[in-house]
Amino acid sequence: MAVTELDTSNFDQFVLQAEKPVLVDFWAVWCGPCRTMGPIIEDIAAERDDFAVCKCNVDIAGPIAQRYGIASIPTLMLFKGGKPVHSIIGAQPKANILAELAPHLA
Repeated sequence: MAVTELDTSNFDQFVLQAEKPVLVDFWAVWCGPCRTMGPIIEDIAAERDDFAVCKCNVDIAGPIAQRYGIASIPTLMLFKGGKPVHSIIGAQPKANILAELAPHLA
């Protein structure tokens, strides 16, 4: 699946009202570690269909980042049933991300 770009106009639709879990990558263009994570996030989105993958640019959607207490980027946040259930802060290898998500997707 493709990565969906989020902003304040579509966050509720794609994340809070989603039927399956959603992994949200909170990032910014100026953030070096965020840019490093970009291809990893794209790979995860292409390989997995049991959850959706979205990106939320904190410079464009600041109110959303504030709502979820995003203080450091990159932050990956997994939502289930419209609620955040797990966060991963900082750049991580794909294997680590998937291993951390696995218990929350079962």
